[in-house]
Amino acid sequence: MKNLHVTTTINGDAAEFVCEPDETLLDALRNRLGLTGAKEGCGTGDCGACSVTLNGRLVCSCLVLAAEAEGAEVATIEGMADGDQLHPLQRVFIEKAALQCGVCTPGILVAAKALLEKNPDPSESEIRYWLAGNLCRCTGYDKIIRAVQDAAAEMRSA
Repeated sequence: MKNLHVTTTINGDAAEFVCEPDETLLDALRNRLGLTGAKEGCGTGDCGACSVTLNGRLVCSCLVLAAEAEGAEVATIEGMADGDQLHPLQRVFIEKAALQCGVCTPGILVAAKALLEKNPDPSESEIRYWLAGNLCRCTGYDKIIRAVQDAAAEMRSA
């Protein structure tokens, strides 16, 4: 098969890469661009560890072909902080110990950020529903939900 040349925007920066037609966006991000924040958990879109946004839509990058990023805007966990300034979600996750091993954390943070961009004041049920596609086997969800609520409150008051 003929490789494809993809021109895209990742975390606000222009990016180009060459990929195989059946290569996933997750593999291109990790193996071709060195963006290893998105993790491969299940490889079937069930765990959310590979969550990124594609044109503002939350997706599992293990289910998206790299070629679909052509002309698109991709946001990964690497683009969440502003230089040395952590995003409020990242900071509150650390403060509230809403993580342990860290495999699921990037996907949960990307998903939570996507939620707060759509709904800055989500209820606990809305947060739980939104994050239902992101599985954590270490911490449990209560600390994660509270961290998202606290970060949302902080972001609304800023």
